[in-house]
Amino acid sequence: MADPVSWTLIEPGWRVVGADDKELGSVHEVLGDAEIDIFNGLSVSPGWLKGSRYVPSERVTEIVEGSVRIDLTRREFKRLDEAAPTPPSKEIRADTTDL
Repeated sequence: MADPVSWTLIEPGWRVVGADDKELGSVHEVLGDAEIDIFNGLSVSPGWLKGSRYVPSERVTEIVEGSVRIDLTRREFKRLDEAAPTPPSKEIRADTTDL
């Protein structure tokens, strides 16, 4: 059995496995802020030409090198909402004001 690792080490392409031990897809994107250690969830791609699904961090039960396990079965995973595209970042500068 592999040792658990931090969410900050998850990389695109890692396997995502469900509660029923079935492979559900692969990590498309990790959603969170590593600087302040906030893990929001994962965008999981179930396969080619299929929209990614958003898996909230609360559903992640185990993270080991190369694999993430969630507490959803394949049937439950298929009912998840498609992941929304990551919003663009906005640069906020102290020398600008919105008046």
